Amino acid sequence: MAKAMTSAPTIGATPKEKTKLSLGIFYSLGEVGSQLSWYMINTYLMIFYTDVVGISAGAISMIMLIARVWDAINDPMMGVIADKTQTRWGKLRPYLFFAPPFLAVFNILTFTVFPVTGMLKVLLCLVCYIGAGMAYTAICITYGGLVNLIARDSQVRMNYATFRNIGGSVVSIALSAFAMPMILFFSQDKVANAQGYFWTAVVCSAIMLPAFFLCALKCKETVVIPRLETNEKKSTVKSLLTLMKNKMLMITISNVFLGAIAIMGRMGMLAYYIIYVVGSYELIGPVFTTMTVMQLVGSFSLPWGTKTFGKRGYLTILSLIQIATFVAMFFFGATGKLALFGISIISGFTNAGGGISTGMLSDCIEYGDWKYGIREVGLTYSFLSFAVKMATAVTGTVTVLLLSAVGYVPNAAQTASATLGINVIVNLLPAACVVLSLIPMIFYKLDKKAMDQITSELDARAEA
Repeated sequence: MAKAMTSAPTIGATPKEKTKLSLGIFYSLGEVGSQLSWYMINTYLMIFYTDVVGISAGAISMIMLIARVWDAINDPMMGVIADKTQTRWGKLRPYLFFAPPFLAVFNILTFTVFPVTGMLKVLLCLVCYIGAGMAYTAICITYGGLVNLIARDSQVRMNYATFRNIGGSVVSIALSAFAMPMILFFSQDKVANAQGYFWTAVVCSAIMLPAFFLCALKCKETVVIPRLETNEKKSTVKSLLTLMKNKMLMITISNVFLGAIAIMGRMGMLAYYIIYVVGSYELIGPVFTTMTVMQLVGSFSLPWGTKTFGKRGYLTILSLIQIATFVAMFFFGATGKLALFGISIISGFTNAGGGISTGMLSDCIEYGDWKYGIREVGLTYSFLSFAVKMATAVTGTVTVLLLSAVGYVPNAAQTASATLGINVIVNLLPAACVVLSLIPMIFYKLDKKAMDQITSELDARAEA
């Protein structure tokens, strides 16, 4: 069967391609919506399970394990579905219109305490958590891949990734400042309870919906790379195996996985540190707010930093500084407010480094197309989604078991050994993970010169 080029236009990577402020703002709203969902789950779900629902460490570990086994199937499946989607709204945008209402429902159910006990309670928590994860997968895979369909130039994509990071930082600032006070307000008590978590989830979900809708409405898919028409059907397994040959992708995913373990695990446990090591419920909001404000400041530095040092170079610089802040927090964080907030300021700035990974993944898609002739955007981003969820599973499973191992007792004064254990879990273990995350980056080769060459050859290949 003869092969022919499709007639679809292509947006080439020319010097004229510019970053559009309005498009960047609307694209960032997708991350605003994502954070309104995932912030509550990542930051408060663990303490909600242990201190409010009353689930044992073993049960929480089982929930996380089962959910991640399902993700191993669900994430690639969603990536394949997205890549095969063809609608009048585009390939990826439809999911940003239709999946958020399902996410809103499961967000609320995840922070609901049902009037049941025993295994039925654990089962309901599992179902709600998996439901939220599935809805979030449908959104995050398609939203992440959308940047490759609204921009072609590598630095322009990085700039839109920066907008995304800024949007996430802004909403995280608001959530850091108001989430716990809102939980306590709805709890009508000095200690968070079921009512507080439930109504806070309702408020976050209600704000989340229009954010996703506006992102989908305004971020139209303008980049189309002509492909050869063929009757050959590529199986999901074959696509997965081909993607796994993409060394730059595997390096990026390894870095994201280890970095996510460090950051998500630490942020999920930071409330324990402030409550039981520092000794204050009231400082949770100010500390989280300080860190997210500085993450916003750090996000503004990403275009300059990545352009000056390259994506790998700037990520390495931020990671090394981050390691130093975690170690400093271990030794000095509980000595006084000046040390606590001073270290949190620097640590928050370095958290912006996570936004660089999105730009790197976009480059990996171009590299995979150039090297192996595969351009499954959805399937590629499913690798990222799976890496983040696996990191969530590891942190959710390991940290709760570590809490139990060091002698943590919910809602009680902790022993000296338990306090030390919490300090190690929150600071030294994340520092070690960041060190490990830097090792794969030694072999990452996609700098500006390489990307310019790759993009130029892909455009020439398309025009041939």
